[in-house]
Amino acid sequence: MDARIFVEPQQGTTYADLLAYAQRAEALGFGGFFTSDHYQKMGDHVSGLPGPLDAWITLAGLARDTETIRIGTLVSPITFRNPGQLAIQVAQVDHMSGGRVELGIGAGWSEVEHASYGIPFPSTPERFDHLTEGIEVIKGIWTTPEGETFSYDGECYTLIDCPALPKPWQRPTPPIIIGGTGRRRTPKLASQHASEFNVAFHSPEEWAEACKPTVEACEARERDPETLVWSGVQVAAVGANEAEFARRAAAIGRETSELRQNGVAGTIDEARERLAEFEALGCTRMYFQCLDLKDLEHLSDLAQVLET
Repeated sequence: MDARIFVEPQQGTTYADLLAYAQRAEALGFGGFFTSDHYQKMGDHVSGLPGPLDAWITLAGLARDTETIRIGTLVSPITFRNPGQLAIQVAQVDHMSGGRVELGIGAGWSEVEHASYGIPFPSTPERFDHLTEGIEVIKGIWTTPEGETFSYDGECYTLIDCPALPKPWQRPTPPIIIGGTGRRRTPKLASQHASEFNVAFHSPEEWAEACKPTVEACEARERDPETLVWSGVQVAAVGANEAEFARRAAAIGRETSELRQNGVAGTIDEARERLAEFEALGCTRMYFQCLDLKDLEHLSDLAQVLET
């Protein structure tokens, strides 16, 4: 199974600490290093010192400060960025990285962080309207032939004679990741536009059930579901022994019993068994959510989980 590292900088970190973590993940051979895209800590939103990192500014730095590991977002809310602007940002970072960028994109969900920073937060149907048109705009800008302009007349966005530049390094587009548990609009969008479908923080059986509507949407479009990468996200807390696992669970404020139930957690052998459950149900990529960016040795233990 392909394994990637997923971090949550809005909980409070510095670029220096995040870079050290990314470089260790790269050295250990993980397939990707992905960041959330939030501006406010989950839970006690007042704290989270020294503060959040902007996802695409962070990825621009990682594009230059890493060499081989793939980088991207899980996921960028369409509410945070105009799609024309986001198309430019992603294309530029793709060039800066030599073609290692992937765009995870969604409708946005955290109303409190939008209110805190004065970002409009429309209703759920409106946000999905923006997401639907936003993906069309981004792909339209990326795929319009050089020397031609791109125009778009939608309900949410209007573009007139856009130069449709710059083009991304990866042609025709960088991989697009769409995910979630919606049963109607999300599967339709994924079947039409996504390279990867992601369901986060579910048990193996719940994960497989949540993927079914997207499988059906692919079949309705006569798209082979095997052309999608099917991925999950699980909180990771692994130790070489029980004491080390308990220490890592305590460091992120979680109980060992709860982590064993809801994550890739426990001893290295237990974590392998959990991954095998996902793999047996069709999961081909797993993102390990790592919450303690000071614990570089945790990555070494996670790398051992992947050894056979």
